[in-house]
Amino acid sequence: MKLAILVMSDPARGGDEALGRVFNALALAADGKRAGSEVAVVFAGAGTRWPGELTKLGHPVKALYDSVRDVVQGASCGCSDVFGARASVEACGVPLLTDNKLDGTSGLAGIHALVARGFTPIVF
Repeated sequence: MKLAILVMSDPARGGDEALGRVFNALALAADGKRAGSEVAVVFAGAGTRWPGELTKLGHPVKALYDSVRDVVQGASCGCSDVFGARASVEACGVPLLTDNKLDGTSGLAGIHALVARGFTPIVF
């Protein structure tokens, strides 16, 4: 099985719901890894704000994030620009994804390419 886990919830505005979404997204990534599935975690939209939050010491989901960091494919570059997260994404060492060359942007995550490669997208 191939899972493309897309994190789009906004840590700045979602409160407990956004935390629950990212927690469950990363829990699914961990479960997929344990099951031997091919897993790709992508941060897109306002979700590009998450890497900067998840790497903070004391964050309640930091240990889980660290356990699946190897399957984090990256964060959408254009979304990172729009949502003011580019500097924090870069500081965390998360790759900026630019596969979708959309005019007027620095490029977005290539979700279509993941689907074309057989990944099932699941959005949190």
